[in-house]
Amino acid sequence: MKILSGIQPSGQLHIGNYFGMMQTMIAHMESDELYVFIVDLHALTSVRERDRLAAGTLEAAADFLALGLDPDKCIFWVQSDVPEVCELTWVLSTIAPMGLIERCTSYKDKVVKGISATHGLFSYPVLMAADILLYQAEQVPVGKDQKQHLEVARDLAIKFNNEYGDTFVVPEPAINESTAIVPGLDGQKMSKSYGNTLPIFLEGKELKKRVMAIATDATPVEEPKNPDTCSLYKIMKLFATPARMAEIHNLYVGGGAAYGYLKLELLDLLNDTFGAARRKKAELLGDPAMLRAILEKGRDKARAKAVVTLDLVRDRVGLKY
Repeated sequence: MKILSGIQPSGQLHIGNYFGMMQTMIAHMESDELYVFIVDLHALTSVRERDRLAAGTLEAAADFLALGLDPDKCIFWVQSDVPEVCELTWVLSTIAPMGLIERCTSYKDKVVKGISATHGLFSYPVLMAADILLYQAEQVPVGKDQKQHLEVARDLAIKFNNEYGDTFVVPEPAINESTAIVPGLDGQKMSKSYGNTLPIFLEGKELKKRVMAIATDATPVEEPKNPDTCSLYKIMKLFATPARMAEIHNLYVGGGAAYGYLKLELLDLLNDTFGAARRKKAELLGDPAMLRAILEKGRDKARAKAVVTLDLVRDRVGLKY
């Protein structure tokens, strides 16, 4: 099965990225045809500093590799290195109904959060559709917040196939319900845009400060608490063993859950889970030439796939004469 997903180089990767997409993608390396890319064109909707975007792209590559992605077992590239995606975006834009794009709530949500209202931000779902359809992806791991954008990709694939003949695979979403929305420090969805994240590669005092800032209520230690409404409980569930979570659950419902001690336990779990990856990332960033070589090799493999689809699209719509 062809499985595809990408991530923006717009800031430090956090545990929501890891459990929402990265862990799932890495797990597919052995059994599926895996496509993983760094979406730097999408990042331009919010990142306007040249050095930040360039450095963030290499850092995102190091992040994936440090967490276990093997570039020899997948196609791993940078979005803008494959120009075919821009041409396909334009072709899809010519058939995309305005109403379909206007119904996407992500645009409105991001504008409310302070991101500039630009055409790029508005047409983001069309570029995302091109990313997916260009490689004929069959399945796309996404969070619940991106499911609507995947529906746009499906709608555009079906519309194009109906108008021009069978061309695109209609992709299916893959949503892990247990990790679809990882809560942030404030209880909202964990997001770089909201500044409420637990970064994977953050260490020491800064990481401890973030963990201790996870919002909890003022219920006394000895009083019963509802684990289903507690962000700390939900985050710990991603890391602790089932046996330990059963103990913690009993502390919540029976009284005795001390938030401060649980946060320190979570800090230890974070360090145990990502300690080796943090060391590996430092090693990778020390050799940027090697990172670029890996991405260039991935670019060549990605373009070899992309040109086949785009050549078919050009023929279907009459751009070949």
